Amino acid sequence: MNVKRVKVGGCEFGSGKIFIQSMLNIPADDIDGNVRQAKELEKAGCEIIRAAVPHIRNAELIAALKKAVDIPVVADIHFDYRIALECAAKGVDKIRINPGNIGGEDRVKAVADECRKRHIPIRIGVNSGSLEKHLLERYGAPTAEALTESAMYHASLLEKFDFDDIVISIKSSDVPTMIKAYRLARERTPYPLHLGVTEAGTERMGLIKSAIGIGSLLCDGIGETIRVSLTDDPVKEIAAAKDILRSIGMYDGARLVSCPTCGRTQIDLIGLANKVEALIRDIDANITVAVMGCIVNGPGEAREADIGIAGGDGKAVIFEKGRKLCTVDEKDALDTLMKEVYRIAGK
Repeated sequence: MNVKRVKVGGCEFGSGKIFIQSMLNIPADDIDGNVRQAKELEKAGCEIIRAAVPHIRNAELIAALKKAVDIPVVADIHFDYRIALECAAKGVDKIRINPGNIGGEDRVKAVADECRKRHIPIRIGVNSGSLEKHLLERYGAPTAEALTESAMYHASLLEKFDFDDIVISIKSSDVPTMIKAYRLARERTPYPLHLGVTEAGTERMGLIKSAIGIGSLLCDGIGETIRVSLTDDPVKEIAAAKDILRSIGMYDGARLVSCPTCGRTQIDLIGLANKVEALIRDIDANITVAVMGCIVNGPGEAREADIGIAGGDGKAVIFEKGRKLCTVDEKDALDTLMKEVYRIAGK
């Protein structure tokens, strides 16, 4: 199914690029703190920033963010349709609502009319906690089918008022449910899909669940924008999103491959791999760097790597595409490898 093109500021969903999002977690009344965090996220590589707007007075935050960053700003709104109207007036780039919880159809129409006039897309956000009672009763639980049906209903509310600049998210904290729901949604609608595992957890489990859920769908060709939800500093969400995209070839940058070590390893491979990973994180060239523990078969196993290192007894071999370049002492291994990395990356 061809994905409908929807523009969020300068980001065009459906263009083939996957856009990285995050959400500010500073209290909405703290405008200075939110602006500071938004700038940190933009610097880290966030491409779309979302902010909760719990009260109509907090629409001032949207105006402040628009002045502070150059990336699109999304207002996350629940219950009060007047907040959506005020955020639209403040220049927000997208509004995230659940049309079913902002009141009667006249209120849905008011938001749709204002967003159409200002060319502001609306993201319909459905998750397990927001599922309507009649759907819970029918399906017995927040199943993938129930979540998808809810999303389609909310989309139909907007379509009823001649609004189709829509993005849809169907999130669950249960990874198999989330994957199934998005697959069902892609079968039923051409609207762009915002991928994410909600309430994914702290950094460790949140990254694992997000990588499985988001990564599986992206490998199926499903999804136009992603948010990795972590109970942590949102800057870490950006690094995690980049790593997910980079691991499946959807984000430019250096990639690390390294062996798990074994009894043949005679150098500090774990320490070396961690240092290399940190040093190549900000390299935007599409190169693969290998850190291998054994000279016997390291270069052969990693022959597809653009540059690599294989350790030995106090020594290390530097190799390029499986071809040996030189042998160096272990103490010089990192510096020598990184010189070759920067050479290949054009740095």
